[in-house]
Amino acid sequence: MSSPLNLQEWFGGIDIYLFDQLLKERIVPGMRILDAGCGTGRNLVYFLKSSFEVFGVDESPLALAHARQLVTQLAPHLPKDNFREEPVERMSFGDAGFDVVLSSAVLHFSRDEDQWQRMLEEMWRVLKPGGIFFARLASSIGIEDRIIQVKERRYKLPDGSERFLVDEAMLLDVTAALDGELLDPIKTTVVQNMRSMTTWCVRKL
Repeated sequence: MSSPLNLQEWFGGIDIYLFDQLLKERIVPGMRILDAGCGTGRNLVYFLKSSFEVFGVDESPLALAHARQLVTQLAPHLPKDNFREEPVERMSFGDAGFDVVLSSAVLHFSRDEDQWQRMLEEMWRVLKPGGIFFARLASSIGIEDRIIQVKERRYKLPDGSERFLVDEAMLLDVTAALDGELLDPIKTTVVQNMRSMTTWCVRKL
């Protein structure tokens, strides 16, 4: 009898909605994946263990050091230059080089709408035509009456944090402006009325 699959060992702390894209076979081995704002690499364990070309950027040297250590452990064949210390809005990768660009819990740290737009445009720039842009970001959806506007799209949340928040209309407008196509309906999880996290998954046409 074979031993049961150790899910934690294979997938680490992967976002459940990113895992859903794997189950739908939209992200398959052989693809080039960029985690834009990779942090310590919590979403990359499966990709590093499998036949993916994995890249990442983060402007935190401490977080990037953890991500690089993970790469050394799980995929020592990958070039060190794949993981770069730089801001998402100013990446040094060439145009249209990735099949998948991940943005997990990054965009809601934008200072203002200008930075949000620059980060998005940069991630879109490096994505191949036909490629997948996957984002998880804070939104106002479902908690509109519980947030306090600070400035423009920055709000104070019930959990005490301050975030740049999107809404459904904005995401639909931006998708159209990018000439993108929603792969799934926009999905939102309201966490005990304290914060709201939205999944936005778009194909580049």
